Amino acid sequence: MNMSRRRVLGLGGALAVSAGLSGLAACSSEARVGSAGDPAKGDITVWSWAGPAAEMRALVPKFNELYPGIKVTVQDIGNPAIWDKITTSMAAGGAGLADVLHIGVDYLPAYTDRFPGQLADLSALGAGKYRTAFPEGLWRTVSPKGSRIDALPWEANSGGFYYRADVFEDAGVDVAALETWDDAIEAGLKIKEKTGKHLLGIDKPASQQDSANFFQLLLQLQGSTYFNLDGEIMVSSPEAVRAMTLIKRMNDAGLVNDISGGMNVLISSIKSGTAAVLPWPTWFGDEIEEAVPGEAGLWGVRLPPAVRPGGTNVATVNSTHLAISGTSHQQAAAWNFVEFVLTRPQSQVEIYKNKGIAPALLAAYEDPFFHQPSTFFSGQKKGEIFYEALSTDSQAFNYTSDYARALKAVTDAQTRVLLRGADPATELRRAADQLAAQTARKVAQ
Repeated sequence: MNMSRRRVLGLGGALAVSAGLSGLAACSSEARVGSAGDPAKGDITVWSWAGPAAEMRALVPKFNELYPGIKVTVQDIGNPAIWDKITTSMAAGGAGLADVLHIGVDYLPAYTDRFPGQLADLSALGAGKYRTAFPEGLWRTVSPKGSRIDALPWEANSGGFYYRADVFEDAGVDVAALETWDDAIEAGLKIKEKTGKHLLGIDKPASQQDSANFFQLLLQLQGSTYFNLDGEIMVSSPEAVRAMTLIKRMNDAGLVNDISGGMNVLISSIKSGTAAVLPWPTWFGDEIEEAVPGEAGLWGVRLPPAVRPGGTNVATVNSTHLAISGTSHQQAAAWNFVEFVLTRPQSQVEIYKNKGIAPALLAAYEDPFFHQPSTFFSGQKKGEIFYEALSTDSQAFNYTSDYARALKAVTDAQTRVLLRGADPATELRRAADQLAAQTARKVAQ
């Protein structure tokens, strides 16, 4: 299981960027100035990791049919190693930085804020014409001020609700009737009584950096996250307290299994059938199929319940992007490659077929492959389900350059709630105050 190729909620590199580089950031202001160069020839280097790197490398021969004069070298830097490598190069004024950079949504603002000029403005290369080719919320994430474009969206993961259909049936619960997470808690009580299984799992002691994924999903289903669009702290907002209170209710009722220990423990829990629900993003469906191929037809998938009655059940919970170095002297050639990979539906469909990387490019979903019934997921059309979410969700979320600090504060608060029975509102206010002291940001009122 190669979790690292898609996990964009890692902490290491982002923490380094946000916590100790204020002095180094000044170096970026002295960075070499890049240039467009020849759009039809040159050598360009691409930094990515694992599966995405392999998929881009596989597209190079087709790309070279159009641009035979451009030599593309795709390097698998690894994840999370890529974040530190990008940071080090940017801090050195762009020395050694690749022409094309694969960047997670939570790292992008850290680079743009700490190292101005180190990413090219893609609007100068013609990216503006693709504004409506991607979900509005994702576009506003890569172009928050509406003029400059820092990157183009690649992978877009919507919040999902993978479930054991047979367990719900055994418990006499209609999964389609779960409109809110309150309904899901009631269903979990019946499932626990009838089958002995937990509703879901959480890494309670926060042994991994992404242990607050479920909390973040509940936040985003309410149109919120750790910061608002003005950069003010939202981790103690009413939405955040509501989300953490739901988690506490589930835990107090014995519905939450502890899956601390990382991906291997999570996969083991799937194999042992510990929980009835996996509230994970689009990409996780492939991991379930690989983990328990013999359970085809026993699983189902839908969008998650809303947090409040009448609320939304769609949220783009994470994404990745391709950016171009601001110090590259082959920006035009690099742009041609980015454009070929991300705006050409055939490229994105091929990548999805091979690696299950969900495209942000809306036109890709016109391919029949996304509309085929899934044998594993009880004949449901998984691709259509997530396309519905992607085409509906127009939220833009501000991760800021302090996302890593917020993530640490939130996961610590969640651990105290789950393991000590602490009060959600109290712990989240403590987290907000801590974050304000660390960042000098205001706590939103």
